[in-house]
Amino acid sequence: MTMSTELSRIELTGHGGDSPGRPGRPGTGYLRSEFVWLPAALIVGLAAWVGSSGYAGKPAESQTIRLAAAVVAPVPLRAAEPARVAFNPPTAAGEAIAPEEPAPVDALKISSQHWRRGGLGSKALVTFTLRNGNDYAVTDIAISCVFSRRDGSHLTDRVRLVRDTVNMRSRRTFDRLHVGFVNINASKANCSPVAARHA
Repeated sequence: MTMSTELSRIELTGHGGDSPGRPGRPGTGYLRSEFVWLPAALIVGLAAWVGSSGYAGKPAESQTIRLAAAVVAPVPLRAAEPARVAFNPPTAAGEAIAPEEPAPVDALKISSQHWRRGGLGSKALVTFTLRNGNDYAVTDIAISCVFSRRDGSHLTDRVRLVRDTVNMRSRRTFDRLHVGFVNINASKANCSPVAARHA
């Protein structure tokens, strides 16, 4: 009975004042201010909880979007694959690939050769007979000569370009052709054609 009377007194009082004719009770204003702040604190806490739970849901949505993008990304690569078919050569019936024509030098052979020294022993002068087995004349013939010691160990290589022409299916002898300077210890030479051009 006493408690209900006290509560009714709190409600009937003005803005924090005491009831007329009664001495003021300490703590009545504090109790009233606690009732005012309690709903406000509940609203702020509820808003914080809703905001944090809504923010926590956003990464899951972004993860779903990223996974969907990762699944979709390879599609353009598969679409580009048929373009590689264009690089395959056509295989029409009756189509024949022409055989590669042999180089002019393939039918050139040296049938006989020997060499001697000239110019105080430093120049190599080579005499050789060149056979042309081609069905056409050849010119600009490159002759490579390998020089070695008496025991066969290699010393030096020399190349000489012959500007003369050798007719088709014929032979021609070149006498004392200067192929270059050689080591004084060279005693053997082996020459062969390495390049030629259609005349």
